[in-house]
Formats: sequence, C-alpha cells, structure tokens
Amino acid sequence: MTVMYSMKGKTAIVTGGSHGIGLAIAHQLGENGCKVIVCSRSQERLDSTKTEFDKLNINCATYKFDALDPQDTLDVVRDIIKDHPKIDILINNVGGGGSWGLSDVTKTDISVWREVIEKNTFSTSIFTQQVLPLMTQNGWGRVITISSIIGKESRANCRPWFNMAKAAQIALMKSLSKDIKLVRKGITFNTVSPGGIFIEETGFEKLKKENPAAYESMVDKDYPLGRQGSPEEVANLVTFLCSESSSLINGSQIVIDGGQTNSY
Repeated sequence: MTVMYSMKGKTAIVTGGSHGIGLAIAHQLGENGCKVIVCSRSQERLDSTKTEFDKLNINCATYKFDALDPQDTLDVVRDIIKDHPKIDILINNVGGGGSWGLSDVTKTDISVWREVIEKNTFSTSIFTQQVLPLMTQNGWGRVITISSIIGKESRANCRPWFNMAKAAQIALMKSLSKDIKLVRKGITFNTVSPGGIFIEETGFEKLKKENPAAYESMVDKDYPLGRQGSPEEVANLVTFLCSESSSLINGSQIVIDGGQTNSY
C-alpha cells in the first residue's frame, strides 16, 4: 500500500532505483506526485522501469551509470542537473558488495576493499555534493542515504570492507546534518538502515529456493518477527522522510529491521 503525501512539483533522484529497495522507493515517490529520476547500471532494468512507470502515469527519466567509476558518476549527475535544474530529493540507494571477497580477510585482495568502499561511498558523496547547490537555491531539500544495519553494528561472518563502507555513509549524513549553512536552508540529511530485506534475484531468494529448510531456520533464528522485511516497507519510511511531515528529523539513523539488531 502506498502511503500518500503531497509531493506534486518535487523532483527526486533515486540511485540504484531500478531494482529492489530503490525501485520500491522510486515507485512510491512517483505515486505521491514526484518526478522520479532513476539511475542504474543496468539498461535493461532501466527500460523495464520506464515502461512500468509510464503505464502508471509516473513522470520518470532514466540514466545509466557505473557506481564503480567515479568519473562516470560525476558525468551522469552533471547531465541530470543540466536536464533537470530543480532537484528536491536525493535518495542515495546504490551500493552493495556485502558478499564480495572471502570470509578469510587475509586472503581477500585489497581491490575488493577498494571497490566496495568506492561503490558505496563515492557515488553517495558525488551525488550529494553536486545536488546541494540546487537544494540550497530552492530553500528545501531531502537527502536520504540507504545504508545497512551492518553500518551500525558488526555481525558474525560479515565482510569488514562492507561494514566500513556502510558506516561511512552514516557518518556522511550525520556530518552534513550539522552544517547550519545547509540545514537552515531547509535541507535535511538522514540515513535509513535496513536489516535483512527479501529482494528478488538476490542471495535470500536463492537460498529460499534451493534450501527452504535452511532459509526458514535462518529467519526463525535471526528475525524476531519471524519474517524478513519487504522493499515496500522500507519505501514507506523513506517516503515519509521525503515529506514535509518529517521536517524535524535531521541527522538521524533510522533502523528498519523488525528487531534484528541488538544495540539500542
């Protein structure tokens, strides 16, 4: 179910917006009246998203970019700004790499560390830096970064390069939330940190199909609610944070994990 807020006239960029959590966010923002600019590395998924949104009468533009290429990332955000000079909302959703590398840290090539950190932090930093002048000029803005509970607390068998990258995203939003030159222009910065979310075409779906008993055992052990979350549930929270109703929320890291984490 789409949570309805009035966002008519707003324009939102959603990186990694053609699949999973990003797609659900783009869909909900579009349903709430936003023009959505969806960025992804997959042209096939971008085309599919555009076709779907056109059927729903959602105003949508798509841009292909590679988050592992900082110059390509910079070029695409500059193209977006040229084509859409009013940006109100930025959703930094692109990321990943939680399963890259080996469980043995000493045997994982340093290139894996670099690529995971670049994928999660460089695109977030570049997109954020480039859109802030527009938001400042508009006197309003929402910057929301999708991190992970892994950036909040370490867990067994997690890759340390992924922990580092996700923690860096949280730190960036917190730091910017203290910049009075920005926040007193009506711009807020927040992080949403999901727990395990069941997304099609990911490791969770593969495990559920190949070994249902192991999947059910994992969910029963690790998830107090007895289920994983959905992309739409994360999108509900993000859509609220993009609305006028969230104006006092700034510098927060909001965990959405059904009680999966242990820290307060």
